[in-house]
Amino acid sequence: MDDLLEQQLKQLLIRECDKEDDIDWQSIADDEPLFGAKSRIAMDSLDALQVSLALQQHYGVRIEGAKDGRKILASIASIAAFIRSGAEGGELEPDQAKVGEKAQFTSSK
Repeated sequence: MDDLLEQQLKQLLIRECDKEDDIDWQSIADDEPLFGAKSRIAMDSLDALQVSLALQQHYGVRIEGAKDGRKILASIASIAAFIRSGAEGGELEPDQAKVGEKAQFTSSK
């Protein structure tokens, strides 16, 4: 059975990648690839940016660099491990009210 964090990440991923009509979040395996030809999600760079921003907003973790980002965003399991590593030394609580909402982008102009 999935952990709560993994469930929340699957829901966030499906919403941010706009796959709600195509993929049931419950069908995603924790180790399923999120990029590439074998991926049902088939994340692209824009999806990765949106997911990264949503993770920062909801969990307070920041993904820096494309190479590290691709490793971290490789699967639900790798994202969860990254979030948990950011919580070492203290409990990291997601913003329950915002989990699953689409990230909002605003202009500074």
